[in-house]
Amino acid sequence: MYSPDALTLFYNALSVSLPTFGWVVAGLLLRRLGLLTEPLINRVSQLAFSFGLPLMLFASAVRVDYSTIGSALYLWAGVLATFLTVGLAWIYSHWRGHARALQGIFVQGAYRSNLAIIGIALAVAAYGEEGLVLAAMPVALLTVLYNVLAVWMLNATLGAGTSGTALLLGIARNPLIIGISAGILWALGGVPVPGFIAPMGAGISTFFLPLMLLCIGGAMQLSNLRKTGLIAWEATAWRLCVAPLLAVLLALALGVRDQPLGILFLLLSSPVAAASFVMVVAARGDGVLAANIVVLSTLLSIFTVTAGFFLLTLFSLAGQPG
Repeated sequence: MYSPDALTLFYNALSVSLPTFGWVVAGLLLRRLGLLTEPLINRVSQLAFSFGLPLMLFASAVRVDYSTIGSALYLWAGVLATFLTVGLAWIYSHWRGHARALQGIFVQGAYRSNLAIIGIALAVAAYGEEGLVLAAMPVALLTVLYNVLAVWMLNATLGAGTSGTALLLGIARNPLIIGISAGILWALGGVPVPGFIAPMGAGISTFFLPLMLLCIGGAMQLSNLRKTGLIAWEATAWRLCVAPLLAVLLALALGVRDQPLGILFLLLSSPVAAASFVMVVAARGDGVLAANIVVLSTLLSIFTVTAGFFLLTLFSLAGQPG
């Protein structure tokens, strides 16, 4: 249903995107001013990735009602949308005649959103603690799926040679997966959730999410954009426009509405995850291309996320932001 108060809804969409991406821009500016150095970025990122974010995800995962997972249509819509994006992006890359060594990089850029950091930050900005709880299951499942698909594609196009055992060990050692898995096991074990868990998760998200967003901005190398080719722009368009549109249309077809739809959109409309660059470099692929896709998608997502969330709220599809 169309809402006449479009200006208010647009301001609401800005209130979701600007605080999140404002930290990214602030990190970029602080790096330019010399106040945020590479060693500091690495130390803070390692601390947040190894401890802060896993604790935050544990605190949210432990409060999820997993008896409803079979009916969590937004979760399965995210999985199906990921497979659909991968398949269509692969076909598109072949049709465009991209070199084989670049096809896996392109497809990874098309589907792999930064849902564990920027996506969660957007979910919290939009819906508060409820957004964090709703995002826990998709983050857990899609993080594993993203890594499996990335290894498969990079092996196929770059001959990276990563074994299945190495892949499983890498996933098992991922601190984010460990944090979420611990929360799931705690919840399924029937152990009462201590009263301090909810405020602990809120405090950690308030502290660590801005730190990680600052580090994302500080780690971006804008100088590499001079070497940006058309394929980086194409991958960015897929990541920010095509993939979220496919996810929303698929979710609507499955009957997903309100906050679950808003959460799904915010997670899957996020820019490309920095981990995609790390995996491409490790596979001896074109690191400059991978880095350019990350930077371009991060900068442009400020506009696409705002516009997309505005349209969802305008037509009363994304629930009421908190």
